[in-house]
Amino acid sequence: MRTTVLLLFLVVSVGTVLAQGEDNSLKGVPFKERIVTGGGFGLGFGNTQDFVSLSPIIGYSVTRKFLVGSGFTYRYTRFKLVTPSISFNDYSINPFARFTIYKGFFVQTEFEHLNYQLLTGQGAEKTRRDYNSFLAGGGFIQPMGNRSSFFLMALYNFSYTASDAFYTPYQSPWVIRAGVNIGGFVF
Repeated sequence: MRTTVLLLFLVVSVGTVLAQGEDNSLKGVPFKERIVTGGGFGLGFGNTQDFVSLSPIIGYSVTRKFLVGSGFTYRYTRFKLVTPSISFNDYSINPFARFTIYKGFFVQTEFEHLNYQLLTGQGAEKTRRDYNSFLAGGGFIQPMGNRSSFFLMALYNFSYTASDAFYTPYQSPWVIRAGVNIGGFVF
């Protein structure tokens, strides 16, 4: 955990220093124009399971290239292979820092705290667990107008351990995300 906090601090510090350039300044830009909102959603229906996922984000443009914020996720999953069906509700919060390095390409780091449900192994009995993850990676932002954009990113979960496969909420250390941002600055 100490390593995760140190790495997050280092990335944010380096991003802040790099974002200090005069051409990145947002001096004089009103607070509300620096706010970025957006996120993603998922929806799937099938013979074996259904799911709905909502992932809004809110952020603040420190400079034209440096964004800090937080995302929130709610995920509902229903497994239909058993009778009666079993459903799970998962929640997470993930503060992040994103730095645009060149024409829409960015690096991002985040910490995710996930509270999720899983089966205990005793029939259909469920329990709730917390799972903390440190993620880092990169992506691309494509402008879709003056103040909106589409993003695609790949993050690596440095907290993932395959040996804990029964309790981990992820099947892979890789997390792929796509979504839309509205507001802020897109360069």
